[in-house]
Amino acid sequence: MAEHRSRYGKGCLYRTPMVVGPTREELEELSVELDLGLKGSPELRDYQSAIDDIVRGINELDELVEPTTLVKYPRTPGQRPSKDSNPHNAWYYKSTITGASNGKLSGKRVAIKDSIAVAGIPMMMGCHALEGYVPDFDATVVTRVLDAGGVILGKATSEDNCVSGSSYTSAFGPVSNPYDDTHVAGGSSSGSAVLVAKNEVDLAIGGDQGGSVRIPASWCGLVGLKPTFGLVPYTGAGSGELTLDHLGPITRSVEDCALMLEAIAGYDDGRDPRQPCNIDVPNYTKHLKDMKPETISVAVLKEGFGQDCSDPAVDRIVTDTIDRFAAASGATVSPTSMPLHRFGRQLGLPITIIGGLDCAMNSGGAGLHHTGYYPTSMMKILATQFQQHKSKLAPLNKLLFLSGTYLKRNYCSLYGKAQNLRQLLTQQMEEALQGHDVIAMPTIPFTAPKIPSGEATEKEILEVSNNMLTNVKVSNLTGHPSITINVGLVGGLPVGLQLTGKKFGELRLLQIAQAFEEFVNAQPEQDA
Repeated sequence: MAEHRSRYGKGCLYRTPMVVGPTREELEELSVELDLGLKGSPELRDYQSAIDDIVRGINELDELVEPTTLVKYPRTPGQRPSKDSNPHNAWYYKSTITGASNGKLSGKRVAIKDSIAVAGIPMMMGCHALEGYVPDFDATVVTRVLDAGGVILGKATSEDNCVSGSSYTSAFGPVSNPYDDTHVAGGSSSGSAVLVAKNEVDLAIGGDQGGSVRIPASWCGLVGLKPTFGLVPYTGAGSGELTLDHLGPITRSVEDCALMLEAIAGYDDGRDPRQPCNIDVPNYTKHLKDMKPETISVAVLKEGFGQDCSDPAVDRIVTDTIDRFAAASGATVSPTSMPLHRFGRQLGLPITIIGGLDCAMNSGGAGLHHTGYYPTSMMKILATQFQQHKSKLAPLNKLLFLSGTYLKRNYCSLYGKAQNLRQLLTQQMEEALQGHDVIAMPTIPFTAPKIPSGEATEKEILEVSNNMLTNVKVSNLTGHPSITINVGLVGGLPVGLQLTGKKFGELRLLQIAQAFEEFVNAQPEQDA
């Protein structure tokens, strides 16, 4: 251990400190920035001495060994794929990691979104500012996939710091739609969806703070599940906002979605503060068809249709699917309303922006003020790199820094107001679900737009980065599980039906999604 002459005492030898206190000049600059009225004051010397005492105490922590996660399975560092072998730009990094010799996912090929830590494999969350970070631990879902016999083939491309719902902000360029490579794939779990759609993997895990599993799943013609808040442990993934974080499966079928959920759901021994203590994880696949379709009750959400951004053809194909399913199965369909649904995106803005600034940017994707596991290596490196390389951020992340800093400094109470209104939104969701199994609406009320041209202005990019959140954001705020399944095409591009169920009611939700999927697959393919 290196030693040096300490600033804390003449002739005293110390190991290199973990934390170094500010110089007099640094302290004066900080006092001016904070407007403390201490510029040029002799009292700064007293403050510096007090801070040195604090730092000395903090550095005693360096003697202690913190608990970390076990890396159970060997792997090689892997490599960035060539452009020729990665035509949709869906892979960020490739490395084959083989798990247990048998299990629920035995033989299944899996991609992991590049916001989820995999030990020894680079993690940059689609962002040049974070390039070079290599985690020394596996996220809990990674360990669970490997324990279940899955084979991880690498990390899937994500949007720049996982902020955009589109698919053209990633550091290495756009991720293109598998149905038409001139259109976006959806984000921020863009690569995860495309790899499943192109059959390069069987299953993928994405992250979802505002629809980032369901948006790309919908626009790529897949199944995507945002589970109940806390059902799947978020431990070891980069946090966007602690109260909105979800991880979930992206698959080609509801059955595969149920299988993946079985493998990754469940309590993480207190390491994830988002989780309640007792979580029941049923055998979803075993009971997937243990339901009579005529017992299904579907509530069709009025506010999910006819929005300013809605494509009438998308509304029609979703409505037609629900009506024809009900006629064929005997399921009950009735309208319902949630007035606050139309304000879901607006309600989420202060939480995402003010909370996201602290969670994603200032604490290196770990968040603060909780009693769960803190990935300190990730916090240390990512928080520093965010601060040092802000100029490398995509426009939407620069907007997050600007707006988050301004709002937190001047209107911090907006975060609290939004969290309070969130309780009313949750109450409306619960009321809408009374007497119904699921609430139905289009996942996104329009199909995947074109990838912006290279000449697009920052204003144009910002306007279309997150304009697709109107129907998906709400269940992030309420914590209810939502699944999207494909119900047809409009202009050759996929349309998703979103079903939202009761908290921890994933079994019933998956059963109903399975019934819809079987019905849709038995019909001639629609293209409105």
